[in-house]
Amino acid sequence: MITIEQLKDVKERTEALYRYLDIEGKKIQVEEEQLRTQAPGFWDDQKAAEAQMKKVKALQQWITGYQEVKTLADELQLSFDFYKDELVTEEEVDEAYSKAISAVEELELKNMLHSEADQMDCVLKINSGAGGTESQDWASMLMRMYMRWAESNGYKLSVANLQEGDEAGIKTVTMNIEGSYAYGYLKGENGVHRLVRVSPYNAQGKRMTSFASVFVTPLVDDSIEVTVEPARLSWDTFRSGGAGGQNVNKVESGVRLRYQYKDPYTGEEEEILIENTETRDQPKNKENAMRQLRSILYDKELQHRMEEQAKVEAGKKKIEWGSQIRSYVFDDRRVKDHRTNYQTSDVNGVMDGKIDGFIKAYLMEFSDSEI
Repeated sequence: MITIEQLKDVKERTEALYRYLDIEGKKIQVEEEQLRTQAPGFWDDQKAAEAQMKKVKALQQWITGYQEVKTLADELQLSFDFYKDELVTEEEVDEAYSKAISAVEELELKNMLHSEADQMDCVLKINSGAGGTESQDWASMLMRMYMRWAESNGYKLSVANLQEGDEAGIKTVTMNIEGSYAYGYLKGENGVHRLVRVSPYNAQGKRMTSFASVFVTPLVDDSIEVTVEPARLSWDTFRSGGAGGQNVNKVESGVRLRYQYKDPYTGEEEEILIENTETRDQPKNKENAMRQLRSILYDKELQHRMEEQAKVEAGKKKIEWGSQIRSYVFDDRRVKDHRTNYQTSDVNGVMDGKIDGFIKAYLMEFSDSEI
């Protein structure tokens, strides 16, 4: 049975969310933005109209989210009062508390995602590290983990490019994850993920260490201004891989984009390589590859801003992009994040996509240090 302090905590946090989210202000904003959708010729510019509708929807989601929290907090209060009159059981009160506190924590977490990029869809790329079959198998396990996470959270996921491993697993995969705040929740997955286990591919049954890198970038749309210089762009085409037989792709629908990127701040140059085999339609694959390129260029600008912010706020712990972030030690039943020290013994749960604890710990520690 919950205590009066727990009930009070839920009520206070619900009231605080009302203030932090400026619910009254957002209601006024929704009315103003909805009026713009009623203007004559609103749908003449399809892209502008869709962007406006997206803006209205985003504002409305905050209001709806708060209303759900408020309803559950009120139901908890009622359950607590009814228990005194012996109209409900302890279990029913505890269940009402569980629902209310989960909703409060979820909205508090979402409130930490305040940058422009946080609300975007994202591109998630996994590359296997050195180590052949073992690291390629590890990369495929990570792919499954993120797929399960996306599925359980109602996100749309599509595979833009996949290269199978030589014997098992994968060498690399690029996935698009679409849905509200996909980038905001997954941005903390950037970095090297380390696996320690007794390898099924090692005849001596030795403990092996494998690495795979994860890169997450916001998937930008036409509302984001990104400059792509045509002179630095080149294309190759190739046949998409397949199982052969009737399903083999006999046309060069796969595309390979090369972009000679020059950092505007340092002058350093690098080649950005993107492959897309998502569809059997070459023009569509080119369009998808260009969208990924724009996402990478946008992310590079975001990283520059973060680096500048880190210099200004030197006292804060710096976020290292591309560093080793998490260890998955299977035989010790432990998964630990090295940035936040958050850990769990539920290894199977984590590999089934239950990574919300790591996401929350990352946002709690680092959200204030981001732009």
